Amino acid sequence: MLPPRQQPRPGGLQTSLSLVVSPDPQERGSNSDQARDSPSESASSRETWPTSDALTAKKLEKEKENGYAEHSVVRNVSNSDKVSLGDIARERVDVIADRMRNLPDEYLEKFKHELRVMLEGSGGSQHRDEFLFLQRLVNSRGDLTDGTLCITHRTQLEILVAIKTGIQAFLHPCVSLSQASLVDIFLYKKCRNIVCGSVLPAEECSCEICSKKNGFCNLCMCVICNKFDFEVNTCRWIGCDLCSHWTHTDCAISNGQIGTGPSVKNGASSAETLFRCHACSRTSELLGWVKDVFQHCAPSWDAEAFVRELDFVRRIFQRSEDARGRKLFWKCEELIEKMKGGVADPMACKVILSFFQDLDVDSSKSQDNDESGRLIAPQEAFNKIADVVQEAIRKMEAVAEEKMRMVKKARLSLEACDQELKDKAREVNALKMERQRKKQQIDELESIVRLKQAEADMFDLKAGEARREAERLQRIALAKTEKSEEDYASRYLKQRLSEAEAEKQYLFEKIKLQESSRASQSSAGGSDPSQIMYSKIQDLIKNM
Repeated sequence: MLPPRQQPRPGGLQTSLSLVVSPDPQERGSNSDQARDSPSESASSRETWPTSDALTAKKLEKEKENGYAEHSVVRNVSNSDKVSLGDIARERVDVIADRMRNLPDEYLEKFKHELRVMLEGSGGSQHRDEFLFLQRLVNSRGDLTDGTLCITHRTQLEILVAIKTGIQAFLHPCVSLSQASLVDIFLYKKCRNIVCGSVLPAEECSCEICSKKNGFCNLCMCVICNKFDFEVNTCRWIGCDLCSHWTHTDCAISNGQIGTGPSVKNGASSAETLFRCHACSRTSELLGWVKDVFQHCAPSWDAEAFVRELDFVRRIFQRSEDARGRKLFWKCEELIEKMKGGVADPMACKVILSFFQDLDVDSSKSQDNDESGRLIAPQEAFNKIADVVQEAIRKMEAVAEEKMRMVKKARLSLEACDQELKDKAREVNALKMERQRKKQQIDELESIVRLKQAEADMFDLKAGEARREAERLQRIALAKTEKSEEDYASRYLKQRLSEAEAEKQYLFEKIKLQESSRASQSSAGGSDPSQIMYSKIQDLIKNM
């Protein structure tokens, strides 16, 4: 058998997200049972991201506690710009992209949250029916090509990929894939397993499954259910010795791929539990594979994982008809009961490893007894030698193919890292340009502020000068007013004086006239009393 399934843990995203496979329209005949599954989980595959670290877990808990209440407070959006998930799945790509560019980030995040809730299946059959309806809309479209998907809005493309694959990880804020990677995943050109990211279809494999199943990756997906997960170092996955395809243990059991048959090594003389690969239809023995898994991985398992692995082995050998398989089945049941009763997992590990050693010893003894009791014919000996050589060659070829796959996967990972570095470099350059532009805007605003401040100071100075000029003019006006009043009084007094002089002159002339008349009269007749009075008036006028 192949070595235990091993796969590098992702270094970036580590969140607890459910994944689900989305059957392609061409595969619905073979995967019809998947459509009846919940949109977020499968009976045969626990597709989850690796365990989250404390920081990300706290972030997710905070988001859950908030209940995305902030998404309910969205800035006013005009009716012409409003978009729904149905519009994204149904309408033209360029039209929706233009409308989504006018939407605020809170509104776009509301879409992603709505689809995430739908994929989680918390709403029961209603959410499942809504998701399947959206998936049918997307799968029935013929305009979603490489050219049209390149002009989509980022959130629009993430939603389309999540609807087509049924994987809500593409909607998570911690997942950052380039636009080109999302387009390749949507068009089945790249594995939808973000950790794997292999180019599809696989070039080194020409089997019917790899060539006909759209989106199938032979490095990380089960050949029966077409799903993937991140379980490693476990009996949950069974690998084929010859074609190196992987199968879930649950899928193999439910699909009848595990049974009892003639020994691969010993011919028809003995029987053992075998696994028949769904891809190449060739068989591999299971007991030696289980022994290798436990020898390499059991010391690192905790009690819960150890019980789970024993349960996998128990179910694999539950219907075994060979003696060694039945013994292993009974031993697994015995250890499960003991561990439930409180037996420490290091002790159980020692017991199961010792049991495998005893099985090897018993097998070698029975084989020696059988061979010592009869002579082997030359032809049979040659056949056995040929079988051993062919088995060794097959294993060497399998190891070589596995190494080639690992090298290719490493090269693809390196290329993906290079592409991601280029994308990040472009993003950094864009951020630098944006920062420079913002800095220029700030400088311009600061210069405008300084100009306005100088204008304000100038206006303050002019206002002070105008105020002082007004005060000076007011003083001048006041002085002129006082002077004009004095001139007016002087002229008035002069006028009155001239009038008084004229009046005096008039009176004086009149008196003289009267005196002359009185003098003539007095010469004629004596003094008159009126003459005395006129003389007094004349004296008074002279005194004035």
